[in-house]
Amino acid sequence: MCSKGTVRAAAVALIVAGASAAAALSASAASRPRVRHHGLGATKPTIVLVHGAWADSGSWDAVVTRLQHDGYVAWAPPNPLMGLATDSATIADFLHRISRPIVLVGHSYGGEVITNAAYRDRQVKALVYVDAYIPAQGDSLESLTGAGSCFAVPPADLANLFNFVPFPGAPSGVVDAYVKQSVFPGCFANGLPAPEGAELAATQRPLATNALTDPSGPPAWATIPSWAVVGTADHVIPPVDQLSMAHNAGAHITEIDAPHLSMIADPRAVTSVIEQAANRTG
Repeated sequence: MCSKGTVRAAAVALIVAGASAAAALSASAASRPRVRHHGLGATKPTIVLVHGAWADSGSWDAVVTRLQHDGYVAWAPPNPLMGLATDSATIADFLHRISRPIVLVGHSYGGEVITNAAYRDRQVKALVYVDAYIPAQGDSLESLTGAGSCFAVPPADLANLFNFVPFPGAPSGVVDAYVKQSVFPGCFANGLPAPEGAELAATQRPLATNALTDPSGPPAWATIPSWAVVGTADHVIPPVDQLSMAHNAGAHITEIDAPHLSMIADPRAVTSVIEQAANRTG
């Protein structure tokens, strides 16, 4: 058994040895070039991703993962889906809390929201539309949904597409619309595995019906450079309509072999276009 003096002497020896090793390591580190570590995305714009109708922020998960891997700060705030004025104001308020350049991305109805939310916002340096509506002033979802869309049906047939559900405090004549689960996979989620389409149908968020007819205001794309990802297998917004809107906005266009939910079906391609826009904002 060791005496207390022996233990104390051993402890002192260990402390002295540790201090000597630390000093040696410090001197070695000082002799090497210093690497400066900046915060995540310190020299990059912030990416804000806005989901569309009958969806939630989780639709951007695979894109967010890639953006973060590449050093970007990314946000995917919830879009309220309560009507264009409310939705655009909500996203605009969110943008005002960001103190750096922004690339604003919208999917589907989210394209109409970002077109209005970014109007006269000098921090937004680029708009990216992903299988999205790109409205001119006065356009609405209803007016932009043309023949060839799985949602283009006579008013009398809307009950075959949607379940309509009242909600507390709704404006007169406004209800929540849910896409019928029998319709959702083939219309909204074509190209995805059947179980995934069924899960998305079951977890969808409803759209207040006033959003279908609300007119769009002055477009942000008139003063902010824009990019468009066009899924050539889109059943909701036919590619010919997407291309027409994108050309009208003067957008940089990338066509990909993907359905309406291209950020789920091909997140790599969508992320690539977002990063192209980010690289052009400097």
